[in-house]
Amino acid sequence: MKYFSLLFLGLIVLFSCAEQSVKKTLPILGEKDVVNGDTLYHTAPNFTFINQDSLVITPKTFENKAYVVDYFFTSCPTICPTVKQEGLRVAERFKDEEKLKLLSVSIDTGYDTIPRLKWYADKLEIDSKQWHLVTGNKKEIYGIAKDFFHVAIEDKNEPGGFNHDGRLILVDKNKHIRAFCDALKPEEVDRFMDDIEFLLAEQ
Repeated sequence: MKYFSLLFLGLIVLFSCAEQSVKKTLPILGEKDVVNGDTLYHTAPNFTFINQDSLVITPKTFENKAYVVDYFFTSCPTICPTVKQEGLRVAERFKDEEKLKLLSVSIDTGYDTIPRLKWYADKLEIDSKQWHLVTGNKKEIYGIAKDFFHVAIEDKNEPGGFNHDGRLILVDKNKHIRAFCDALKPEEVDRFMDDIEFLLAEQ
């Protein structure tokens, strides 16, 4: 009986150590295809935007970096202020992390000019080296929204004239979408930030 107890204790320690050695990994989200035996995963779309400092922003801007994407507009009377406050929490937590950037895409291309985006960034004290507020071609912005797992629809019946969501989307350095959260729920953003930590350790 004594030897059995020692064996049982040893097994508990062994499995406990094994569990601790297993790293958490994030799934690659979205549809996937198998072509000639290779699995092809959904990727974030290509784009060309202009940020608050009049700089051209493309996927090349985020080469070898992960980034967090949201869709918004500066005059939004509903969810955007909350989403931006949660975005500021993310920015603060990762302010010293060069491998992570933020990208906020305006869906109000008529009103959100570059000077307007600059004003908004200054108002929120956003670091333009870390966080890009962008505008661009309306057709492109709306056309790629679904590839970023976002909703972006003009709707005069919605407050502010747009139907959009409050999601934050995490894209890895290979353009794969790895995590998301509802930024209207702080507890989800907490979990999302932990996911970012895991991803950055993985990259």
